[in-house]
Amino acid sequence: MTRTAVVICPGRGTYNKSELGYLHRHHTQRMDLFHSFDAIRAETGQDAVTALDGASRFTVSKYSRGDVASPLIYAASLADAQALADDIEVVAVTGNSMGWYIALAAGGALSPQNGFRVVNTMGTLMQEQLIGGQLVYPYTGDDWQDDPPRKAELLADMERINATNGCDLALSIDLGGMLVLAGNEAGLKAFEASQPVVQERFPMRLANHAAFHTSLQVPVAAEGRARLTADLFAQPDLPLIDGRGKIWWPGATDTQALWDYTLGHQVTETYDFTRAIQTAAREFAPDLFIVTGPGATLGGAVAQSLVQADWKGMSDKAAFQAQQQTDPFLIAMGRDDQRVLATG
Repeated sequence: MTRTAVVICPGRGTYNKSELGYLHRHHTQRMDLFHSFDAIRAETGQDAVTALDGASRFTVSKYSRGDVASPLIYAASLADAQALADDIEVVAVTGNSMGWYIALAAGGALSPQNGFRVVNTMGTLMQEQLIGGQLVYPYTGDDWQDDPPRKAELLADMERINATNGCDLALSIDLGGMLVLAGNEAGLKAFEASQPVVQERFPMRLANHAAFHTSLQVPVAAEGRARLTADLFAQPDLPLIDGRGKIWWPGATDTQALWDYTLGHQVTETYDFTRAIQTAAREFAPDLFIVTGPGATLGGAVAQSLVQADWKGMSDKAAFQAQQQTDPFLIAMGRDDQRVLATG
């Protein structure tokens, strides 16, 4: 019996200390693929992906860098997407933020090597320019129940700060029950000062993250377009759901427009991951939502996005957990206990 699935690729911040060695643990049979990525890195004198993954020691200062984290996450996520059990039929692919680039490769719009070139180029440009930063702040409580008034309040505060002289602040990613805000140091500090600390850790700054998905990234987008030409892009093999909830269909995709979105809007405007997941649920109604590794932190945002859409009558965290326990439909491949459900 075939199981249908939407594959979801993660973004930055998912390759951490416990993920060190992920490629060597899970994908020894894909070393040829990884060595093709190493060859691309060698062209610019960068450390090999296999060497980074095979290192004996993890340091946040090194592994959170865009030019290190991005290629590692890409390699792990794409290999996971290629390792699904034979009875799983992928009906659509999406991703969070940088995960969009991985989704393009997993869905066939970029070859594995061209996808790597896009990720490595953009990750390196982000790191070299490191314009602004990001922080995360939740607007739902522990029960995950949607709270539109609280969300509106936080966004209004963001707008107020952004209108203040010297401050830049914008919504970077709509991430389930979380808002990822991005801006310059003055804007981020003003938000941190104006909102209470919740769950003992938010607002939380993200190490080595630039102000992704905001107008501050216009120079990065321009440089990316100069280095990565539209002829890298092809018709996708699978439907792709972007950061606006738009679906790019096989056989009906304008590849020039796909290039333009990927290295334009996607870099400089808000990424609505919540909407992408809700579109996936409503348009494709899959049996499974499979989050590729590395890491498993994106699972919460997927679940929260489904709860907000009242998917299959799940209106809060307890309802999600009850359904997940009896019939697991959200699988995080970065979790050993769940990985086997996707790889067979």
